[in-house]
Amino acid sequence: MEDILLMIPGPTTVPKRVLDAMARPIVNHRGAAYGEILDETTAMMSEVFQTDNQSYFLTGSGTSAMEAAIANIVEKGDKVINVVGGKFGQRLQQLTEVFGGESIEITVPWGQAVDPCEVQRVMEENNDVKALTMIHNESSTAVVNPIKEVGQIMKDYDTLFVVDTVSSLAGDVVKVDDFGLDICLSGSQKCIAAPPGMSMITLSDDAWNVVDKVDSPTYYLDMKKMRKSAEKSQTPYTPSVSMTYAMNEALSMVLEEGLCARIKRHHTGAEATREAAKALGLELFAREGDYSNTLTGINIPEGITDSQLRGTMRDKYQIEIGGGQDHLSGNIFRIGHMGITGLPELSRTFTCLEMTLKELGFEFEAGAGVAALQDVYMKNM
Repeated sequence: MEDILLMIPGPTTVPKRVLDAMARPIVNHRGAAYGEILDETTAMMSEVFQTDNQSYFLTGSGTSAMEAAIANIVEKGDKVINVVGGKFGQRLQQLTEVFGGESIEITVPWGQAVDPCEVQRVMEENNDVKALTMIHNESSTAVVNPIKEVGQIMKDYDTLFVVDTVSSLAGDVVKVDDFGLDICLSGSQKCIAAPPGMSMITLSDDAWNVVDKVDSPTYYLDMKKMRKSAEKSQTPYTPSVSMTYAMNEALSMVLEEGLCARIKRHHTGAEATREAAKALGLELFAREGDYSNTLTGINIPEGITDSQLRGTMRDKYQIEIGGGQDHLSGNIFRIGHMGITGLPELSRTFTCLEMTLKELGFEFEAGAGVAALQDVYMKNM
């Protein structure tokens, strides 16, 4: 297989330490040895979530945690406010409807963050809402939503605040307890830099009070079963033992680096990417002030196609960058700067992006992108 540099919004490049951890011998998932590593890993997970609550691992991608979050709290006819400003906000809305909930949509233009005042307005108009769902970092549009500000608003309401942090946790500021997040979920393959295939979820006491009253139709993702098994240092069904090893090592690396330092590194990479793009005369897709800190969306220049741009980057330079989703397909490309990505990877990416743009006839000052990258990194040393 070709040595492709992954600069997509996940999965990200996995460190050798994490890959090596997956090669450890498989142990009995009902034995004491696995129980010890599971407990250790969930404790680190709660530390990264910045919560005193128990965390749980689900063998499944981030969507499994999204489904668990909804399936365990929503019953037929329950009203749920869904903030929808991209592909993943849509997914939480669709899950709400799948489990019989009545979706009240807050529609946000793709490329913009939700206005907390709009959230408050909708909350005031709907006093019988069970939950509000939001994507922290909408990776389909490279936009970050104000979960801290919305969390402050939600403290005045008897409504659960459900937040997806799949593409932001360990790369941007997520404080589950301080921000008042009742259910927070994430995934393994983004800023934590583990392989895809595992998701994480944590619930507040208020969330558990709702879960305990709901006769959930889900079987595999039943959180009451998860909690009961966790009391015995187990999972209700066979977990991915190797992925538990991977998460243990990846979370160890996060905490060794320091959560604050890791978040600062992600912010620096984001600033550098934006400045490099602008130095080349490229337009950012997201509205100024709403930029994601873990990936950047960039408009494809007029006269250049998605296949030309991303195809050349992949086939000629062995660099994979992300495309647009839904109606943005063919209109934007996305560069992920998450996980272990730093200046070396971004320098290679923008060097080859400049070569690609030059080949496709786009005019710019040669070397401007890489120079802008270096300036930001030197400023943040």
